[in-house]
Amino acid sequence: MFGLDLDDELRFAAGELILTPTRLWHMDQSAAGGGRGRSWPLDPGFELRVGDRSGLGLIEWVGPEGRVASWRFTSGRMSAARDFLERYTATRRGETTSEADGASKPRACPVCGAGLGPDQTECHRCADRAAKPGFSALLRLTRFAGKRRAMIALGMLLTLASTAAGLVPPYLTQPLLDDVLIPRRHFELFPWYMAALAGAAVLAWLLSWARTYVVAWFSERIAADLRNQTYEHLQRLSLEYFGGKRTGDLMSRIGSDTDRINNFLSINLLDFSTDLVMITLTSAMLFWLDPWLALATLAPFPIIAWLVGMVRGRLKRGFQRGNRAWSEMTSVLADTIPGIRVVKAFAQERREVERFRESNDRVLTANDRINTTWAFFGPMISLLTQLGLLSVWGFGAWRVYQGDITPGILMAFQVYISRFYVRLESMSRMVQATQRAAASTHRIFEILDRVPSIPEPTRPVHLGRVRGEIEFRNVAFRHGARPILEDISLSVQPGEMIGLVGPSGAGKSTLVNLVCRFYDVGEGAILVDGVDIRSFPVSEYRRNIGIVLQEPFLFYGTIAENIAYGMPGAAHEAIVAAARAARAHEFILRLPDGYDSIVGERGQSLSGGERQRISIARALLIDPRILILDEATSSVDTETEREIQVALDNLIEGRTTIAIAHRLSTLRRADRLVVLEHGRVVESGPHQDLLENPSGMFSRLHRAQVELALGVAE
Repeated sequence: MFGLDLDDELRFAAGELILTPTRLWHMDQSAAGGGRGRSWPLDPGFELRVGDRSGLGLIEWVGPEGRVASWRFTSGRMSAARDFLERYTATRRGETTSEADGASKPRACPVCGAGLGPDQTECHRCADRAAKPGFSALLRLTRFAGKRRAMIALGMLLTLASTAAGLVPPYLTQPLLDDVLIPRRHFELFPWYMAALAGAAVLAWLLSWARTYVVAWFSERIAADLRNQTYEHLQRLSLEYFGGKRTGDLMSRIGSDTDRINNFLSINLLDFSTDLVMITLTSAMLFWLDPWLALATLAPFPIIAWLVGMVRGRLKRGFQRGNRAWSEMTSVLADTIPGIRVVKAFAQERREVERFRESNDRVLTANDRINTTWAFFGPMISLLTQLGLLSVWGFGAWRVYQGDITPGILMAFQVYISRFYVRLESMSRMVQATQRAAASTHRIFEILDRVPSIPEPTRPVHLGRVRGEIEFRNVAFRHGARPILEDISLSVQPGEMIGLVGPSGAGKSTLVNLVCRFYDVGEGAILVDGVDIRSFPVSEYRRNIGIVLQEPFLFYGTIAENIAYGMPGAAHEAIVAAARAARAHEFILRLPDGYDSIVGERGQSLSGGERQRISIARALLIDPRILILDEATSSVDTETEREIQVALDNLIEGRTTIAIAHRLSTLRRADRLVVLEHGRVVESGPHQDLLENPSGMFSRLHRAQVELALGVAE
């Protein structure tokens, strides 16, 4: 049962959705409803859906011809609604209530109810259902081939020429047998025939070499363009997208999937185009030599075509599952290797080994399914080709005996037909390569089709260097159905420093994320120098913002490169000046290579305070007009905090600053403090004025910290 708390007019009212093994019931318990009920059978054509709209929850009962009924509820009931959907899905699968509501219930897909593994990021069943057909996904690669049209055309011409050159030797076999070898005359022509055969072989080799080089050249560049555009598109996507993805999965898509596409274009597609041209030209030669024998040759063709159609769908689904399993395994590595210190600190090596083994077993299972299908398909094609060769020998020998064709024609036919069936067998293997590449292409275009939630303005306002005036005008923001900020109105003057204070979950980090335009406001507007920030080009606007985070992120490279990250072309003197102002110059000189010292991945070779001071130097170098400090001193000791505070004083000077800090003592320099609670501004004013209000939120937070400090001191 699920309890509804809104009626059709969005007024608070009681109602119930009741699920039985055969029907879905709605009981209207409101005063107007009077306990009336309606019900629908759980027919296969009906589906229950749960979502949110305009900040409220929504349950829909959808039939084959559209929505039959819908009910709204407040966002606080969303978790219960998801549980109700899972029970509905379990009921449709025939599970009992105890099975669906067990104490150790695994994660399940909210759409179809399928179980999710511990490292799964998406439902395999729903992803398979939503996947596009393989060939249509591959056709989308043509958008990357436009710049390479000339080389692609040259590759096609070389393919045609090399294939045609390869057909010359079998054609010369017929007159060599019928006019020279069998009648034992005109032997003076034999050297000419041998020279022609050798020349055709050399010409075919040269053309094949040129064709392979040209196709590999443009395939590598198409794959490189695909990687570049995918990574560039990832950079344009908002933080919201990355919050729902795993690092290993994205790395697998840009790395492994583009590599599979490259192999398909440079190797498999080249072989396929050669096979197609060879089969077409060979078929023409066969019909020209003897139409009846050619028809006998093509007899197994319909059976092979039927087998290809049967296997293609199974392989496509198998490769989709295999790619996802591979991404999940890569995600385990991407989680564990950067976090190896935590793994060892908690002695969880065995657990991580088991996680990897389980992920690797899923890869093995997916590949076993593919291999089972292919183990039947490949040998069956070989059997059919051998039967085709036997039929040609039998029917051809009978035609020679009847005097309808010469032995030379039969021998030429055998050479042609051998090549024909070898190419046909090779083309059948193309099914596997095509479905593997199609699955990878689909995963790449899942990224490229994602529309950035932070759009560029259609009519951009170019701001130049801002003064730093910030205004929050009735700002509201929701994460899904959960309200985070509500009706925030606040003005910050150029050069002013404000501190954001409040309990965890009050919306402080969300507010600065909106200022940086990592997310866009749901309602209201944020203005900088009187202009809505959504009117500015995103990158141009963010060049005016400097950020110092609680956990500074340093890239693998030298200290100088990390300081100059926001201004890669900065002079060495400017880098040193920024480091001096950030109180980092002295400890940098103590390192073995000074500013050329490698900091290691994520700066692990440095202490937390050292990383923080490099982060401050990085912000100082770009000379931002707006500065964001997000818990910049919360993770360091008191002595290091003093050093960082001096560096921050240099950084704050003359800049509009928004600072978040749980240590209220670090905000004494703030011109104003803004206190947030439950997404609303509850207090605002100077530090001392807020302390003088004993019942205010800030005073309570301050007293709690003082009592904690005294308790620790005692």
